[in-house]
Amino acid sequence: MTLVRIGTSLPFLLSISLLVGCDQRSEAGEQATPRPVKVVMAAAERDKATSLPGVVRARIETDLAFRVLGRMVSRKVDVGDLVHKGDVLAEIDPLSLQLAVKSAQADLRNAQAQLENAATTEIRKRKLMQSNAASIADHDLAEQQLKSATANVAKATASLAKANEQLDYAQLRAEFDGVVTAAFAEMGQTVSAGQPVLKLARLEQRDVVVDVPEAQFSNIRLDDRFNVALQLDNRIQAVGVVREIAPQADPNTRTYRLKIAIDQASDIFRLGAVVTATPVVEEKKQAIALPLSAIRSDGDGAQVWVVDRSTATVAPRAVKLDDKGSGARFVRVVSGLRAGEEIVVAGTDDLVDGQKVKLGQELRP
Repeated sequence: MTLVRIGTSLPFLLSISLLVGCDQRSEAGEQATPRPVKVVMAAAERDKATSLPGVVRARIETDLAFRVLGRMVSRKVDVGDLVHKGDVLAEIDPLSLQLAVKSAQADLRNAQAQLENAATTEIRKRKLMQSNAASIADHDLAEQQLKSATANVAKATASLAKANEQLDYAQLRAEFDGVVTAAFAEMGQTVSAGQPVLKLARLEQRDVVVDVPEAQFSNIRLDDRFNVALQLDNRIQAVGVVREIAPQADPNTRTYRLKIAIDQASDIFRLGAVVTATPVVEEKKQAIALPLSAIRSDGDGAQVWVVDRSTATVAPRAVKLDDKGSGARFVRVVSGLRAGEEIVVAGTDDLVDGQKVKLGQELRP
């Protein structure tokens, strides 16, 4: 009976051993077969610097206006004229202001005469009171009149000073050295107080105004350096620094406005000149761009598969990525790789350290 059971089980055990042997040979064959992958050669590339058009403008521009109402009788400057601080640029008819000054002068003389009379009366009343020829109430009244006359003189003096100041406003003077960039009123025109007449710009402080598209805006920071060249002659250049970035995009053009300071530029960079601004790319900003498919992430950070061509095997390598990135399909590797190394960009699934691979070169975009 036992022999019968053994004879029945033997074919079953043999079939199981044959199946196990086949599976082991199949796995060994799969491991021995190189895994096909696509690779790309790492190459350090400099950041692409896109040139942008811009215009030279004054950092400070001031609208000059008369402080009083009047008819403008002269304008001594035109657009483009250089002026110095204190120069008379325009005038309004001063007749009414001169009459106001004369009226204030007459009021002051009248107040001074009343003060002299009040002072004399107060002295006389005091002497009479001391000799008992006048009452104390009479002296007190004389003192009050003297104080009132003194106050009237102070008031008339202030009115005269104000009238003289108003007369001085009949002349429009330059507040600083600069150049006239716009004129808003002509001779014979009646202008109101505060109405802009001229625009004056400082020459020593200049900016290049550039409108940057949204796609290029993310890489620009304050204090970034730009090469600025005249469009008429790009051999004439200056170096500027970003001093201001618009907080939001223009709703129509979807561009961000930059102001690049060029205070040290030569005088040939005149206001209104059209220039080309190009970001200065430093060597330390060079990096290696790889497709997103080449990056694998684990708990320790980003890694790539580096190919050893001599042994046709792959090994993992930890890399550091640039936070800014390079685009929607590419990332920038700032450390961990050397130029000339081959990186697996396709077929990275289920690779293991030391696994043999079959290389398929992929052209760089």
